[in-house]
Amino acid sequence: MVLAAAGGVDHDQLVKLAQQHLGGIRTDYDAKVPPLVLPCRFTGSEVRVRDDDMPQAHVAIAVESCGWAEQDNIPLMVANTLIGNWDRSHGGGSNVSSRLAEQLVKDTQGTCHSFQSFNTCYKDTGLWGIYFVSEGTDRMDDVVHLIQGEWMRICTSATEAEVTRAKNLLKTNMLLQLDGTTPVCEDIGRQMLCYGRRIPLPELEARIDVSTEGWLSTGGGVKAMCTIQPQQLYGHIITVKC
Repeated sequence: MVLAAAGGVDHDQLVKLAQQHLGGIRTDYDAKVPPLVLPCRFTGSEVRVRDDDMPQAHVAIAVESCGWAEQDNIPLMVANTLIGNWDRSHGGGSNVSSRLAEQLVKDTQGTCHSFQSFNTCYKDTGLWGIYFVSEGTDRMDDVVHLIQGEWMRICTSATEAEVTRAKNLLKTNMLLQLDGTTPVCEDIGRQMLCYGRRIPLPELEARIDVSTEGWLSTGGGVKAMCTIQPQQLYGHIITVKC
């Protein structure tokens, strides 16, 4: 349990409130202590829920990533930012920074409605992948093919300019997420549970800065892309063959 506070906090008053409301919680355990939980074992799977009444298909594809405290976490966050997100309601058409979005606009004839890259971390494992919404047509396989091709491209030929842009955007997003006392408290609590301390922003920025395009091609990037890919599909998915 973590008690966190941010803003104009009176420390003595906070301690008094903690003792008043949480002081009765016991810290000992009378029953037999359960054995330590073994690290989770990643198992790929595929779940399909077909509903032909839905006009679109909702698909999530992911690979195994790493836990919060592992050294590959930051580079995977950079890679996640590099893929980015896109919606066809956004302005710019194919003139967008995301190369995947540019390819989807040009090569799928409007089949893909949107996509969102994600990086979900747990204690000792995680999921790195993408969620997209697409028309339930024969071109859905083209969408999946372009996504997998972009994943392999960033592992083999990501440019220094792309990685630099992704790192700058990641730092900006992290700082914007701390705009307010509530998100700051949530950040403190999460980092205390994950790392046992709160990482200072200069240290976090330094960790992001040392991530390079070489990591994707020589280390965790290729390793992640070679794992079994779990897939979840929902909606008009009769045409999906992948």
